[in-house]
Amino acid sequence: MDETKIDSENEVKIDSKISIEAACVQHGREIMDTQLALIKDKGYDFAPQFQEMTIHLYLLGVIWRFAEGLDKQKNAREHAFAAIYSMLVSDGMHEKNVQKRIEFLRKMSRLEDDSNAHAVEAGYHSESGDNSLDELLDHYIDEVRVSGAFWRLYERIKKTILYGGLLVAFIAIWFVTLFLPGNSTITIFAVGLLAATIFVIPVFLVGLLIYRFKIKKAKPSSSP
Repeated sequence: MDETKIDSENEVKIDSKISIEAACVQHGREIMDTQLALIKDKGYDFAPQFQEMTIHLYLLGVIWRFAEGLDKQKNAREHAFAAIYSMLVSDGMHEKNVQKRIEFLRKMSRLEDDSNAHAVEAGYHSESGDNSLDELLDHYIDEVRVSGAFWRLYERIKKTILYGGLLVAFIAIWFVTLFLPGNSTITIFAVGLLAATIFVIPVFLVGLLIYRFKIKKAKPSSSP
């Protein structure tokens, strides 16, 4: 693939054999390779979903600005979404999941006042070789709600509720069946459901209290 060239007026010139989307993909991968290398040793510990979303929104801004410089370009933002779509598919993500991801990114890329999300702005105004992605992620480093530790706590509580509830329900059903014979099937399952509920509610409330406690200690931050 021929390299993209930039003229003296900063307007991107691409070879006629290269589509706009392909040029955007190439540029996006080059920038992200550089930016990800800069944060490789930072040891960020964010919830995987948050970090992935933030990086994709940053990439949207990067490609959006690049696409604006292409010859006869009129839909730069849409080309940026198309490029990210192509990148995710080529990276092995199932096409249906890619469609859902793009829809999600569209939603998260705009704030309630229709302005661009912070991560999109950071990518759009970034310069080659700067530390803009590093600075963007640093912005959320003290935000408890997106921390990896908090995400792992949430996952543990969720599994405790699921598997613990099933185990308690099974024990209750086994006990009623073995020691209180003669009950109808509906009664037996009702006892199991009640036992599971008695277990789940306290665990859920404890998890909610932990969440509220940590959120109160968290510093307010802007949207991605």
